[in-house]
Amino acid sequence: MKIGIVLSQTPGYSETFFNSKISGLQKNGMEARLYCQSKNDDFSLCPVIVSPKVNRNPLLQTWYFIKEFLLLIPHLPVVFRYIKLERKEGSGLVQIFKKTYLNAHLLRAKLDWLHFGFATMALGSETVARAIGAKMAVSFRGFDIAVYPIKNPDCYITLWRYLDKVHTISNDLLVLANKHGLPETVPVEKITPAIDVNLFQSTPTDFKKIEHIVFMTTGRLHWKKGFLETLEALAMLKSEGLDFTYKIIGEGNEYERIAFAAYQLGLKDHIQFLGKLPHAEVKKELESATIYLQYSIQEGFCNAVLEAQAMGKLCIVSNAEGLPENVLDGITGWVAPKYNPQVLSETIQKVLALNPEQKKLIAETAQMRVKEEFNIEKQQREFVEFYRF
Repeated sequence: MKIGIVLSQTPGYSETFFNSKISGLQKNGMEARLYCQSKNDDFSLCPVIVSPKVNRNPLLQTWYFIKEFLLLIPHLPVVFRYIKLERKEGSGLVQIFKKTYLNAHLLRAKLDWLHFGFATMALGSETVARAIGAKMAVSFRGFDIAVYPIKNPDCYITLWRYLDKVHTISNDLLVLANKHGLPETVPVEKITPAIDVNLFQSTPTDFKKIEHIVFMTTGRLHWKKGFLETLEALAMLKSEGLDFTYKIIGEGNEYERIAFAAYQLGLKDHIQFLGKLPHAEVKKELESATIYLQYSIQEGFCNAVLEAQAMGKLCIVSNAEGLPENVLDGITGWVAPKYNPQVLSETIQKVLALNPEQKKLIAETAQMRVKEEFNIEKQQREFVEFYRF
């Protein structure tokens, strides 16, 4: 079985979701290929087909057009089917010309499945799978279902008509997709993110010997991660006399805004921006954490929370999309309603006030659940079954 996976670029070393998926397919005798706009030189896990180039230089672009259309000549029956499908969808001649060029690498593919790694990646390519005689799948991950359709209403209307199967990482994202028009008749399978549980192991935390409270969050410095609300909650705790350090692992274009907010809230000496770190360094920093915070405004699922739970850390998250499925409130951690720093502050106080045995029970339950339900081997088996549909 041949699986084509469409991404914007080849996954990096730390992007375990796609790397483990590809490895799992290969182990089970399936052939995986990536179709991307760009390729990292260090990626060699499977063949990569790069999409046609777009260049502002008219001479270069003309050459690219000629090259791609010459390569399509042996695939004319597929091209004609594609044009017929696009005309049926109301595309004009100029639009069909552009789409044929941009999808040329896919139209030459011989696949059993064409799987778009994000729903937004399928926009403009909705009819390609039907044209090449493959089944079509898309994955729901967060932004593409929770945010993009709000800014672009009805953007997936055409996509829904050509889908054969959906992969979602959480139930809540599926509910949102149904609200945006996904028919209930389209088969859906939930396959959650997974982590290397052998890497993210830790010696049991001695909750009786915590001398200094360390909060930690890992994630892009982006509005959807809820950093400003987290800082407001921590400022409330500071005003009540709590001494702590808050470590943030990650980088992003919201750094100045978040850093300035920390300064304004009087947290300048309590916060550490550690930047982007490799997995080994993330693990090292997690060792020192007392409580892991993920108070996101929007979150598909969040691998970082799985890693923190696997390390036996007490986790407090928001109720954004997949987080309540990631952390079971009162069982493997705590879930607080988003947009409410006061409640987050109170939740942190409640957790800190627990006795050591209560903390240990929650931490151990979280570790066991991650080990059993969110390991890479389980995820790989589920993807193999996904394509046997």
